[in-house]
Amino acid sequence: MNIWLIMLLVMVASYLIQAILQSRFQKYSKIPNDRMLTGAEIARKMLEDNGIYNVSVTCVPGQLTDHFNPETMTVNLSESVYSQRSIAAAAVAAHECGHAVQHAQGYAPLRLRTALVPMVNFASNVVQWVLLAGVLLINITPSLLWLGIALFAMSTLFSIVTLPVEINASQRAISWLKRSNVASAETAPMAVDALKWAAYTYVIAVLGSLATLLYYVSMASRRD
Repeated sequence: MNIWLIMLLVMVASYLIQAILQSRFQKYSKIPNDRMLTGAEIARKMLEDNGIYNVSVTCVPGQLTDHFNPETMTVNLSESVYSQRSIAAAAVAAHECGHAVQHAQGYAPLRLRTALVPMVNFASNVVQWVLLAGVLLINITPSLLWLGIALFAMSTLFSIVTLPVEINASQRAISWLKRSNVASAETAPMAVDALKWAAYTYVIAVLGSLATLLYYVSMASRRD
């Protein structure tokens, strides 16, 4: 019951955080950044200021689909962020460039997360079927459920490693925005607030993954 309660609380918290995040970005999307630069211009400038010239800035469809891809060496900005001159667009563009800076500097948590990607991709493709088979056959082959738990633990570990990577990218973004005068004493707190709520989504992802992992572990333990 305790685990189910935790999972319910995580679901409610996730919904609330997503709602607040959307509200914050809508609010800050109406406020221009101090240098009136688009997200694309901000991204290119931040990359140049950090001596990074092998990363291109592209536009991708969707909302909040912004990401840095180390395989293609691209900072991919959503359509609104790419062309907007708001403080919200500036925060997002600088955050994604923060990942590019991490990559260029060999930031250890990012290297670990990148190394985990192939294993996590494999685990995510089979884990639901292994867990389902493990639950159905728990009285026959309990080790199958433990195998599923081990596979699921890979995604939990990935979520945990992702958290410091995202927080550090936001810290780099805010520092650069202030240093480059894109964000002033008035607008910098808005950028901080937007990225803070974005970071909370990763915290909730960790808590949700841990709660689910504990649920399966308790199920398997009762059958041992």
